[in-house]
Amino acid sequence: MTTWRCKLIIYSRIDVPGPRSLFRSKRFTHELPSEEIDHAVESFKCFPSLVSDLTEGNAGIRYEIHYSQRTLSSLTELSQGGAWWPSPDDTQEELSAGEGKCDSIFILWPQNNLQKGTSIKSGGWGLGMGASPWSRCATYATVANVSPEVWQVPMKGEVWLHEWLHGVCNFFEIQGYEMPAGDADGADRHGYVRSPEKGWTGYYRDLMNGRVIEAGKARGIPTHAWSIPFSYEMIE
Repeated sequence: MTTWRCKLIIYSRIDVPGPRSLFRSKRFTHELPSEEIDHAVESFKCFPSLVSDLTEGNAGIRYEIHYSQRTLSSLTELSQGGAWWPSPDDTQEELSAGEGKCDSIFILWPQNNLQKGTSIKSGGWGLGMGASPWSRCATYATVANVSPEVWQVPMKGEVWLHEWLHGVCNFFEIQGYEMPAGDADGADRHGYVRSPEKGWTGYYRDLMNGRVIEAGKARGIPTHAWSIPFSYEMIE
């Protein structure tokens, strides 16, 4: 079994300028209540068992959790405009501290003030990408805070798995394995249906064992490929 070294970085506080519009002088400032952080961490701790189960025991996760003492003080505008996220530019201080010590980085950030009903517009609940020098040579994924019930539906840990898979699929595609169109986002277009109990894990299982059929060919990460340890040198 190959083990992926993962690190969750938690930003409990945010203080950033408001949207670039008539509201230049306004700011979005928020601190996550401890119980919201607890729900996110509980969900994250379910992610390793999903990986083990869906790869049929061929991949494992070893993780650490870092609570940043720094306020998240900047965000990066997404390419489509009008939406924002904590890119590696905004988290470099924490990324540089762990460079070379992990294969995958996860960021929890305070996008939503659930008490006031205010939010920063972003590209979705989470975003994930492949490893690059920008992310200090680790795969990189961000997930925002949400209300407690959202973390439960339908599978605890699924959001972390989904965003992680974007970076993981990128790595294996570079190794020569063909991914289905959309990789982790490809369930709908390949005829899969979301289960009320297990979410998209039926699709993820096939994706993580090279069994997604596209144009008559099985695509994804073959079971045996999980024996390849992550190395950024294999991407360059």
